[in-house]
Amino acid sequence: MISNSDDTYYPPPSPKTVNCAIADYLKSSGYIEAYNHFVQEADVPSDKVNDKKFNGLLEKKWTSVLRLQKKVMDLESKMTETVKEYEGGPTKKDRSADNWIPRPPERYCLTGHRMPVTRVKFHPVYNVMVSASEDGSIKVWDYESGDFERTLKGHTDAVNDIAFESSGKTLASCSSDLTIRLWDFVGYECIKTLHGHDHTVSSVEFLPTGDFLVSASRDKSIKVWEVATGYCTKTLTGHREWVRVATVSPDGKLIASGSNDHTIRVWEVATKECKTELREHDHVVECVAWAPDHCNPHINEAIQTENPRAAKSDGPFLVSGSRDKTIKVFDVSTGSCIISLIGHDNWVRQVIFHPSGKMVVSVADDKTLRVWDFKNRRCTKTIQSHEHFVTCLDFHKSAPYVITGSVDQLCKIWECR
Repeated sequence: MISNSDDTYYPPPSPKTVNCAIADYLKSSGYIEAYNHFVQEADVPSDKVNDKKFNGLLEKKWTSVLRLQKKVMDLESKMTETVKEYEGGPTKKDRSADNWIPRPPERYCLTGHRMPVTRVKFHPVYNVMVSASEDGSIKVWDYESGDFERTLKGHTDAVNDIAFESSGKTLASCSSDLTIRLWDFVGYECIKTLHGHDHTVSSVEFLPTGDFLVSASRDKSIKVWEVATGYCTKTLTGHREWVRVATVSPDGKLIASGSNDHTIRVWEVATKECKTELREHDHVVECVAWAPDHCNPHINEAIQTENPRAAKSDGPFLVSGSRDKTIKVFDVSTGSCIISLIGHDNWVRQVIFHPSGKMVVSVADDKTLRVWDFKNRRCTKTIQSHEHFVTCLDFHKSAPYVITGSVDQLCKIWECR
């Protein structure tokens, strides 16, 4: 069967058609003597020799065959990869957090936002997830069924971040409208609006106790808020540019912030003092995440793989992603970068630790979702997850699901196996 450029298939050509096409090729290529011999020996009809429909026909057909061969090889390669993935992955009975890796295709594709999705979060208790968007809305979805549940409206500009306190009863959101809103996630009503930042609020997160909230802003400051009263109790200053993110350590004693000034700063919550400034990135730091305590043995193992004489560290550790396209893991106790992961082809927008503590998961403006084995410093899985920049992700702590959000206005739910 022969295919042309529009993938339409035709029956095999007759010998006369083939001979006429060969004669045309020989003549157009200047092989006149060979052309004369071939026309005579193949008995090509004289009225067909100069027929325009045979002009360049042989080259076109040959190109089509090569294109088909390439398609077949690509399909065979994908099939082999899929078979290996299927045979090598754990069965549903054998699933454990250590083995969870998102697999394509996505289980659900959620539509409803009218502008880019900026943040996605799983609820800590219920089987719902929440997405925030530049369209000013927050949407609630059932991640097991893919059903839309409701929209929370109140912000008058882009919603840049969302966060649950540990019980899941309160949701915090921050916006380019300069405010932070607290939502009762039982009645789905806004219960407080916090004012104090002088520019876009880009990040928000609860302290582990749930009674305080940390925010970061384009006004170059980080603020700590008392949830009960809505008052700002502390303001941390020191960054020279927009503070993109501020995240709280698992014990609630430290805050790590990333900025347009290319630095990560680590602050003591109690004293407001900057404990460490990390300067390894060459561009805007888009995201920072603390390593949970159970990650520490795996990070130490990774350090000693590179340097067997290295002493074990108690951390704490954090991971960051930057517009310099790299992911870095830092030992905060020494202020040193201990692992660098290179592979993304564009800005890294979010990076988090895998529930197992053995890997990190990232998304970037190269439209991919990637899983990294930091011990061996390599990417173990790459998924072309969206048609546009991928802005955010979250990994469920106890169920095999990952969610991603994108500039394409979609949220996708990926099942792990």
